[in-house]
Amino acid sequence: MPLLNPASFKPPVLQYNGHWQSIYPSLFRKVAFTYTRRERLELPDGDFLDLDWSVSERKSDKLVIITHGLEGDSGRHYVTGMAKIFSANGYDALGWNCRSCSGEMNRLVRFYHHGDANDLRAVINHSIQQYGYKHIVLIGFSMGGSLTFRAIAENPSEVPVEVKKAIGFSVPCSLKGSVDALSTSANRIYLNRFLKKLGKKIKIKAKLFPDQIDATGYDSIKSFIEFDNRYTAPLHGYQNALDFYEKASVGPLLHQVAIPSLIVQSVNDPFLLPNCMPIETAEKHPHLFLEMPKVGGHCGFMIRGQSYTWAEIRALSFAEDTSIL
Repeated sequence: MPLLNPASFKPPVLQYNGHWQSIYPSLFRKVAFTYTRRERLELPDGDFLDLDWSVSERKSDKLVIITHGLEGDSGRHYVTGMAKIFSANGYDALGWNCRSCSGEMNRLVRFYHHGDANDLRAVINHSIQQYGYKHIVLIGFSMGGSLTFRAIAENPSEVPVEVKKAIGFSVPCSLKGSVDALSTSANRIYLNRFLKKLGKKIKIKAKLFPDQIDATGYDSIKSFIEFDNRYTAPLHGYQNALDFYEKASVGPLLHQVAIPSLIVQSVNDPFLLPNCMPIETAEKHPHLFLEMPKVGGHCGFMIRGQSYTWAEIRALSFAEDTSIL
């Protein structure tokens, strides 16, 4: 069954554990890639998404759509690196930005979150209807992996035939498992960074929507559960943080995936606990492949002496593997 043998690759010498494999590329990796144009996609609810394209007009029938992680954007190294390798191999590339992540605040009081893949579906449908792409590969990192698999698993019979494969790296299949991992003292650096970035947006939203969002005392929030209880859950229709974690986790939906899909979770990922590894689902599933390399960190996967990461090389290999259809 599609439980793959762990990959073997060597990270750079200075990246000697999961923390450095996560942090170093996030801070220091530079990718020589520039998008050609930005397109604003207006949504039916009055909001918008900003889409960054590798081409000014369609050059290929093949498109890769790349979804960033929590509080990321289309300019993150893992997105541009993936866009670069696919662009060099005959694909047009699209890195899209979740609401509020493109550098301009979105219009509505709501944000984006792990449990809502409708915006990604809008991007997919726009790419097909507006530009006529015939062969689409979806790739997501961390939260973007959750959205990628939710987009194809929630209503598998409605996935456009043009979507051929889906790939996710460092996917928090159990949101509670990821929250618990980030709540440990060893991972406080990541938690603080997320809360700081989210706090800036909350404070802006509080000024725009003072009757709906209150940022008073925000700096006293010290955990994701506090943040999600106060903001994520009520803003997006959940009872509380635990209700959000249960209903927004993509893991329980993975058995419904109906197209060839690859999930890659590094064993030393500091963001993930063992319950984020969908081993039993992959063992029983004809289309869901799971690969768990020992190293790679969270959205890292750099290789000693290489400009492309192992994730970028692996994604292209899976996308182009004609034996997996």
